[in-house]
Amino acid sequence: MAGHAGSKRVIYAAFAGNLAIALTKFAAAAFTGSSSMLSEGVHSLVDTGNGALLLHGMRRAARPPDRTHPLGHGRELYFWSFIVALLVFALGAGVSFYEGVIHIMAPEPVVNARINYIVLGLSFLFEGSSWLVALKEFRQQKGEQGWFQAVRSSKDPTVYTVLFEDSAALLGLIVAFAGILASELLEIPELDGVGSIGIAIILGATAIFLARESKGLLLGEPASPEVQRKVLAIAEQDPAVQRANGILSVHIGPAEIVAGLSIEFEDHLSAPDIEACVERLEARLKTEMPEIARLFVKPQATGTWEQRHKAIAEAPGGD
Repeated sequence: MAGHAGSKRVIYAAFAGNLAIALTKFAAAAFTGSSSMLSEGVHSLVDTGNGALLLHGMRRAARPPDRTHPLGHGRELYFWSFIVALLVFALGAGVSFYEGVIHIMAPEPVVNARINYIVLGLSFLFEGSSWLVALKEFRQQKGEQGWFQAVRSSKDPTVYTVLFEDSAALLGLIVAFAGILASELLEIPELDGVGSIGIAIILGATAIFLARESKGLLLGEPASPEVQRKVLAIAEQDPAVQRANGILSVHIGPAEIVAGLSIEFEDHLSAPDIEACVERLEARLKTEMPEIARLFVKPQATGTWEQRHKAIAEAPGGD
């Protein structure tokens, strides 16, 4: 999992920052009685736990294949990414919404609001630093793709999860500041609770988006068109291959792909010749495309492949 060095750096930066910020926010909330500040403390605590879960998922996903998991444990990362999205929704958004409603129903004026402003300012500085680290790493990963397209096509949820969490945190800090300031200037303490509900909406939207992306990875997403074309090109360069009909692939991890190749071999080949060809393909792919963790080859006439592939292509797509 050496390719995850950048991802781990992003998560470690976010983990350290969120832990320090969470403790500071809880202290400020206890001292001032601010509902928005308490919601922000819960938000940062949830983000801290999420970082730990992502690191745990990366560690478990790096385990080698075994008897009960012959294709490896790569999808563990996708599972824990989905759990992170659920925690953002259930704990972050849920607690923030509850705190907001309680504070609106039984409003209490914020005392020593200046402490909240100082804490929010420092939190914005620390969160912004973590956000810049995640943004830099995500820019390197996305290449020439658009932002939204890069997230949808990414098979590594760690970096964009941290990026979206930090973005939600920065927006939450702005909402918390606005709620506390408005409640103080207008002398309407209910507005502090409204700020908490605003934070809940931000976290809820973030969680839904992350859960949707994690769901796709858990169900299984194919390799990129570029990867598929490269595998087919390598296969067709072998002298024993008459035509590489197509490929079915699925990511079992960010850099682990299981691929099934449909190949029409030269008619005169014997079984040992076909076996030797498959071994050549496996050896070359292992050298040139190490992300192909498992390769399965099916001898198949071109017409048969096209007929079956057409049925798959015409089937309704997922949402």
